[in-house]
Amino acid sequence: MAAVAMGIFLATIDSSIINVALPTLVRQYKTDFATVQWVILAYLLTLATLLLSVGRLADMRGKKPIYGTGFFVFTAGSILCGFAPTIYWLIFFRIVQAVGATMILALGMAIVTEAFPASERGKALGFTGSMVSIGIVIGPTIGGIIIDALSWNWIFFVNIPVGIIGIWMVVKFVPNLKPIGKQRFDVPGAVFLFISLLSLLIGLTLGQQQSFIEFRVLILFFISIIFFGIFIWQEFHTDQPMIDLDLFKNKIFSISLATGFLTFFTIAGTIILMPFYLENNLGYGTRQVGLMLAVVPIAMGVVSPISGSLSDRFGSRVIAVLGLIILLVGYYAISQLKLTTTMLEYILRFLPIGLGMGVFQSPNNSTIMGHAPRNQLGVVSGMLAINRTIGQTIGIAILGALWASRIIFYSNSSINASGTNAVSIYQVLALHDTFIIVFFIILVALVLSIWGLLIERNLQTYKKNIPL
Repeated sequence: MAAVAMGIFLATIDSSIINVALPTLVRQYKTDFATVQWVILAYLLTLATLLLSVGRLADMRGKKPIYGTGFFVFTAGSILCGFAPTIYWLIFFRIVQAVGATMILALGMAIVTEAFPASERGKALGFTGSMVSIGIVIGPTIGGIIIDALSWNWIFFVNIPVGIIGIWMVVKFVPNLKPIGKQRFDVPGAVFLFISLLSLLIGLTLGQQQSFIEFRVLILFFISIIFFGIFIWQEFHTDQPMIDLDLFKNKIFSISLATGFLTFFTIAGTIILMPFYLENNLGYGTRQVGLMLAVVPIAMGVVSPISGSLSDRFGSRVIAVLGLIILLVGYYAISQLKLTTTMLEYILRFLPIGLGMGVFQSPNNSTIMGHAPRNQLGVVSGMLAINRTIGQTIGIAILGALWASRIIFYSNSSINASGTNAVSIYQVLALHDTFIIVFFIILVALVLSIWGLLIERNLQTYKKNIPL
């Protein structure tokens, strides 16, 4: 657990610590923001496109060697990033770093699932969720302190001692369980999936910057759909596919993945919109906004292990349903935000979202990993990670675009809003509409989760009635 927690913490903190350094990098390399943002985008694109391939390789070759290699590549990439002579070299070295992060993030949950019995799986996965939250919360804070006290290079160099300790812990503590039987890697399937995901993510990125109906963006979406279709065809026509599509015949497994996707979709879009509301409409400074946004990850970090333990005792699906109900309350609460909302009112409205995500995520992940065959834990762990990444990416793009379109709608409407507060009123009204949509998305997730609970109860009743 400590070895896996170290890896998750290292990869998570690095993805959040870099955000603080972007303005510094613009000045240091004498470049523009459009170029510097690829320091983040290159990392995320590499991560999302390789997760499933790494998971499949681990199921074939063993998880320990790939997980340990991930620590080594990530640490080496961090050193290279710290010494990058130009912005383009930094972007390239971030890709190297992301390859290592992929090996770590794709396999953490699989290793934990193998190491713990089913009766403790929820608690163990809840603890890994806490490490994600801690990394998200302290990343920007540590980044700011390091840049002020030393230089931007040290946000990468600080990974070196953690990486070295992590390598030692993997070698010493992670069991080296060898897969049984000889397996073949589905190279065509991996290539088709890579092209599909890369096209989708670049299309979403360009769509946010320009327009989702821009010709290049539509072409990228078209390529993504075509290659995803080819990937599915390939998986049905190969003896040893990247993903065993029979997994999705298990309704509880499929429902858990779908509800997980919807929660990541909504939480990412919510967090990306909140700084605009807090800064532009309520007038808080950047430091205050950072602290106020920490409400969600702190609540998640505190609740996740508790939720996981409760799921081990009372069943994962019941606790997951409870988490979605809390989320529903939270999203309705923030759909009522106003221009006069105080800091305490904001925290009380936003807190249920962090609590709901914390309660939901651990049991839902436990359900998914619990329904994965032993020889496919790596690829299912990768599916969980990619589900989170793509859900967040699409959520930011779609909810951001929805909010912007509603601002335009209210600006052109006959609503009586004049003076300096006019823009703020339009933004808050647009926020109301966006979060009402989010409310109904979580309502769909709740209905799906209740359906999964009923299926699970029926299966348990059926098994009890089967004569021995």
